[in-house]
This record gives sequence, C-alpha cells and structure tokens, in this order.
Amino acid sequence: MQDLTDTARRRLEEIAARQGVSPEAAGTLLRALAAGGGSMAQFSHPELGGMGQWSQGGMLMIGDMFNNALKARVDALAQDLAGLLREMPVFAPPAAPSAPGTGGQQQWQGGGGMGFAPSNWWPAELGAPASSGGQNDMRYAHFPEAGRLAVQQGGVTRLYDTGNLQIYGVSQQQGFGQSLRFSTSQGEVRLEDLRPLDAPGQQQQQPQEPPPAQGRAPAAPAAGGENPLAMLEKLGELHQRGILTDAEFAAKKAELLARL
Repeated sequence: MQDLTDTARRRLEEIAARQGVSPEAAGTLLRALAAGGGSMAQFSHPELGGMGQWSQGGMLMIGDMFNNALKARVDALAQDLAGLLREMPVFAPPAAPSAPGTGGQQQWQGGGGMGFAPSNWWPAELGAPASSGGQNDMRYAHFPEAGRLAVQQGGVTRLYDTGNLQIYGVSQQQGFGQSLRFSTSQGEVRLEDLRPLDAPGQQQQQPQEPPPAQGRAPAAPAAGGENPLAMLEKLGELHQRGILTDAEFAAKKAELLARL
C-alpha cells in the first residue's frame, strides 16, 4: 500500500478495523473500486469470499455465495471505501527519479504508458500533482485540490476545470487524433468533456456595446414629463368615452404626432 497517501492509509485502516477485515483485504477492494470508477469493483481475496463483484445499488456476488454475514460485511466495506474515494485523492503521486541520459528530464508511468517530460512543465502555482503521466508528445497532470487538469501536447499547455471530479485512472487513445479518457467518480470522462480554462492564441473577448437601435428615435417626453405615445393612448380613451369630439381628438392627435 505504498501508493496510498498517509491520510488515505489511515482512513483505510480505520475502515478495515470497523468492518472486521485486514488492511490488505480492504486495500484490494479499494484498488478494484478505483479501477471501476468508484461505483463498481471486481476483486479476489480470501477474506472477501474469494472472487467477487460489487456495484453501487445493491448488486453483490462473492465466491462464498451462501455466507450472508460475509456478504453484508463486504457490502458495508465497499460502501465505506467508495465514500473514501469520493472524499479525497487516495493515491500518492508516483515517484519520478531522474533517468540517465535524459538531460534532467523525469520519467513516469502514467495511465497511457511510459513517457518523458521536462520536470514541472505545468504552471508553478498549481504545486505538485496528485497524478501525472504521458506518452509521445502528450502528457497530463491532475491537481484535485485546485480542481485543475494540465495537458501538454506539441509543447502547448492547456488547463481544464475538473471541479470536485476525482480521477482514478487514465487511458490514451493512439492513432489519428490522440485523446485522453479518465476513470472518475462520475464514470468515464473524455478530455473533450472538460471545460478548458484557456485557449492558446486566442485573447479573451471583451463584451461589446449593443448596436444603436435602428429606425425612429425614441419619442421625447412631452411638456410636464408625459410621453407623447402615452398621451395618445389617453386621448383615445377620452375620445371613445365621448369626452372629446372627433375634431378635438384629431387636433390633439396631430399636435402629439408632430412631437415624435
């Protein structure tokens, strides 16, 4: 369990003790859950009934199929560990020793294979990533505390907003148009599904003033602050009620229209 953070290891031991299993058995199930995006797991451990499968929502199968007490324990353990995965990053960043002959570059094993990258190619203010990897000319680094994913391709680095998304694993599609796919707390997510925070070569667009209205200018208020259109409506009502004669209405209407 050297790949777990100190905090996650302590939490794992607490959960294992509470559910009556060894930390090794709990660690086996935790890794299986991480591989299943936190919502399902395929595992094999003697303390967990041998080979088994669990998924969120109540589906559980273990080799010791008639041991109902063990089934309840495994289900409770899986629920606690799935909650731990949603709560925090559980895996420590992989060690990245300097490789001979790389001129100070770092070598790592990422979800998409072995790659080389200059150290600290991401923005310094993000600190140390919880996970990183790369292959060919594409590499990534995830910073869950900042809610950011840095991706570099062809020497260009872009940042993506991951929010509270927990990333457990990554795969890299090869061939025409490389792309990254992540196993997360919300299932599989493509790089294209994340919101980019910057666009290389593009300046942030400034809001433009709305174009001036076409056609007739707004009616100027009449004397006393009355709008001519509002006064026309009032005159129409007076005319319909018989208070104004046809001649009076026509004269006032012509006067108000002249102000528009």
